Amino acid sequence: MTKLLELFRCEICNNLVEIEHEGAGTLVCCNQDMKLIEEHEAKPENAHYAHIETTVNQDGSKVITVKFNHGMTYEHHIEFIEAISKDKKYTKKKFLKFNETPEMVIKCHCDEGFYIRLYCNKDGCWTTKTEI
Repeated sequence: MTKLLELFRCEICNNLVEIEHEGAGTLVCCNQDMKLIEEHEAKPENAHYAHIETTVNQDGSKVITVKFNHGMTYEHHIEFIEAISKDKKYTKKKFLKFNETPEMVIKCHCDEGFYIRLYCNKDGCWTTKTEI
């Protein structure tokens, strides 16, 4: 059974799928089952750790800047950054090119925590838990 927002990758063609609706079936690509991508929790000394800065506007909205100390070469780069609310009802995703600065800006009126997830083309999926 698949779960909301899980990531699966085809080991043959590298297709990547994110689950938007849970189901009981098996994901298949290139005539074989797709592999569930395991999420690793990043530590502050890791290049996959999200460094988060929060500022509050006069209207009470928050501007959250997420940055990474990760190289962005063609051979090794972050493919996307995603912010996911604790209840998984809200997400924001930014796709990156290999030569882009690995950062994302989120503007919200949110008071609950969220986590940051990234997908690195070499090292897989990494998360950083945060409270705002």
